[in-house]
Amino acid sequence: MSEELPPVEGEGRVRPRKAPTAFRTISEVADDLHIPQHVLRFWESKFPQLKPLKRGGGRRYYRPEDIALLRRISDLLYTQGYTIKGVQRLLRDGTDEGPQGGELPLNDPPPPTAAEEVETAALRAALAELEAIAAELRVLAG
Repeated sequence: MSEELPPVEGEGRVRPRKAPTAFRTISEVADDLHIPQHVLRFWESKFPQLKPLKRGGGRRYYRPEDIALLRRISDLLYTQGYTIKGVQRLLRDGTDEGPQGGELPLNDPPPPTAAEEVETAALRAALAELEAIAAELRVLAG
């Protein structure tokens, strides 16, 4: 009836591979995602969308959609450099495209105001002056 899946090796033990739709324990998820268990529990307190099923004794069982969300959170935090507040905002506002979403769209910045252009010009002039001073110092030093 059901196809036997090959075993998975993890930290010195071999466990049978579960079906993709099977629920996973926190230790299995932590091993698969390379994220410590305490971090997964912390994320539960920071991301209300993350709600693993809890059984007797407080055991957590993660659904496939929970695992997909954890992968997305991990990617946003560790790969794309978002802060926890930034990821919370993305998930809350619904701008998260999900684990298969690819890159987040970047909007073009608004054109600079006149004050910003004046400030930019002043900063460029100061930078040029500092570079000239650095060149003079190198000549004197060497």
